[in-house]
Amino acid sequence: MTPENKLRIAQRLDELGVTIIEAGFAAVSEGEMEAVKLIANAGLKAEICSCSRGVRGDIDAVAKSGADSIHLVIPTSDIHIDWKLKKTRDQVVEIAKNCVKHAKDCGLIVELSAEDSTRSNRDYLKKIFKTGIDAGADRVVACDTVGILTPEKAYEFYGDLVNSLAVPVSVHCHNDFGQAVANSIAALRAGCSEVHCTINGIGERAGNASLEEIVVSLKALYNIDTGIKTEMLYSISQLVSRLTGIQVQPNKAIVGQNAFTHESGIHTQGLLENPITYEPYDPSMVGIARRITPGKHSGTHAIRASIEAMGLHPTEDQLKEIWLRVKSIGDKGKAVTDADLLAIGEAVTGLAKPKAIQLQEVTVVSGNTVTATASVRLKVNGKEMTGAAMGVGPVDAAINAVKTAVHETEPMVLEQYHVKSITGGTDAMVEVEVRMRKGTKAATATGVREDIVMASMDAVLGGMNVLMALNGKDTTQKTATK
Repeated sequence: MTPENKLRIAQRLDELGVTIIEAGFAAVSEGEMEAVKLIANAGLKAEICSCSRGVRGDIDAVAKSGADSIHLVIPTSDIHIDWKLKKTRDQVVEIAKNCVKHAKDCGLIVELSAEDSTRSNRDYLKKIFKTGIDAGADRVVACDTVGILTPEKAYEFYGDLVNSLAVPVSVHCHNDFGQAVANSIAALRAGCSEVHCTINGIGERAGNASLEEIVVSLKALYNIDTGIKTEMLYSISQLVSRLTGIQVQPNKAIVGQNAFTHESGIHTQGLLENPITYEPYDPSMVGIARRITPGKHSGTHAIRASIEAMGLHPTEDQLKEIWLRVKSIGDKGKAVTDADLLAIGEAVTGLAKPKAIQLQEVTVVSGNTVTATASVRLKVNGKEMTGAAMGVGPVDAAINAVKTAVHETEPMVLEQYHVKSITGGTDAMVEVEVRMRKGTKAATATGVREDIVMASMDAVLGGMNVLMALNGKDTTQKTATK
């Protein structure tokens, strides 16, 4: 990420209530140094930390960056000592002691980190930590670097360290076996007072422990308030996804697209009576709205709820026809988008009307550079609006122009964009699928054309028109009761 994007995320983390932000690895590059400096000088409430190896130059870089603290990483397993450092255990103890002293002399809060600690000799691990503490370390962290702990082992491992050491102990887990969140919670139960985690669980290989999963689990399952503003979790998840280019898997817990999306008729019937039947907590806790999506598994209850939220009120016979058409599309292997459902509903009820947002004209100019420019002319509820914007390529520019045109009256966000070729050749038909959001409401739509720009326009405007049709309604937003 660029330093500016790192700063944007750090500012949101600070608003979220995160108390320590590791801003980067100051010694890695000029860009990383700039990012840490930007964040350290941004006046945030959180303690700003920078990572470092057990090397004097790295420590000096952290001090130069203006960070408050240093995450000082020292390998402690024989595997790392022998194969990576090529040193003796005694030499590594001396390195840890000298590095902690130097970091303290630089005025830094020191968090001494044992890399690959879960494959280290336990007595040697404690010796490293105690040596570091004697040298001035303020807290220590034991890293499950290759994610080999289980919750039972994590509880015993971290509990032993907490009981043996005189400073706060932190937990740092990787997700190689899908256990990072469970192991982190077990370590907190055992007495750890700090947890290392990331938005969306991003990180090396299979990732690190997910912040949102830890926080919501502690709140909903353990009745522990971490001080994190959970209603911001979905929005910051989307921000990190956009800025890193790492998509959130649809079925990810807490912030995945499907976490509060319901299709099955069995589920939606109960959900419409009382959301607690199929939801463990209210989605507003994490800043998202539940969504009933049309599909071949949908029952008439779900279809009616969705179609009525779009402003249509079909008779029983019309509802049955809409339901049959939705199932027919699903049986053909096609996903039924919200825009599809609106079009089917309008056709069956005979209430087809001009769309709230209509494209009148789009012009895109791109040369031999990455940057393109676009201008659009739209009709929004009968009123002509124009917009112009730049983008990375013609599609990005055209979508940005549409958002510019409607932003003041209808601010909407493009959350997801997918494109695929349906046929081969240079004149291939392409299908674009998007997910648009306005506030807590989301809508999906597709566009199919030979021209990718026009396919994108069809999809984006289709999603926007569904959100306009919703008009603030959401018949599924009942309060969960017990």
